[in-house]
Amino acid sequence: MVSALGVPDFIRGLLFDLDGVLTQTAKQHAAAWKQMFDDFLAQRSQDTGEPFVPFDSRTDYDTYVDGKPRLAGTQAFLTSRHIALPTGTPDDPSGALTVYGLSNRKNDLVLELIKSQGVTVYPGSVRYLHAAREAGLPCAVVTSSANAEQVLTSAKLLNLFDARVDGLVAGREGLAGKPAPDTFLAGAQLLGVPPEAATVFEDALAGVAAGHAGHFGYVVGVDRVGQADALRAHGADIVVGDLAELLGRT
Repeated sequence: MVSALGVPDFIRGLLFDLDGVLTQTAKQHAAAWKQMFDDFLAQRSQDTGEPFVPFDSRTDYDTYVDGKPRLAGTQAFLTSRHIALPTGTPDDPSGALTVYGLSNRKNDLVLELIKSQGVTVYPGSVRYLHAAREAGLPCAVVTSSANAEQVLTSAKLLNLFDARVDGLVAGREGLAGKPAPDTFLAGAQLLGVPPEAATVFEDALAGVAAGHAGHFGYVVGVDRVGQADALRAHGADIVVGDLAELLGRT
């Protein structure tokens, strides 16, 4: 029954973010962002004499990159530091002094971390997914990550989803990234449910804002880092520390 999942009775489909909601890869993403930007900022400091101010894995990550497409996150952080770089092209070498080059370096780093450390899931999220399947609700994963298939396969979660909208799909279909609602709307369409009958599960402020902007029926904020108030301010209807908290809630 839908009520056993802690969402309104009118909900007919579930849309899950990946990093930070289902898997603990958000920590690996944050580490990769920090290493990439710190290397860049340290070299820039040497070249220009500007003070070296490192990337903050909490504040900068949450504000500028979490939940956004990789290119948009890179550009947002650079803009916050008043740094202008050429956009470049997707084929730019990893670490080249372009927005694409830095973005490619970040992707290389996170893939290295995932390969060396593996993917750790949130057990409560896995229990919730199985409960959703038992209740007969279709599920989609909606993420800005271009590595979603590898992550889901490593986490043994791939077969729990009816649809996937990831960074590769968004790029191919020309979908705007979060905080725009486009990817969640595409996920709902693939499940065959209208937005008002779907629930969005998100830990990122940009993702919660996307759920709110898309007028989804219910937006669940997942607070892994102590930002419950900010999640509510961005449009979450409810905030939980783990999806397991929703099970049995009526």
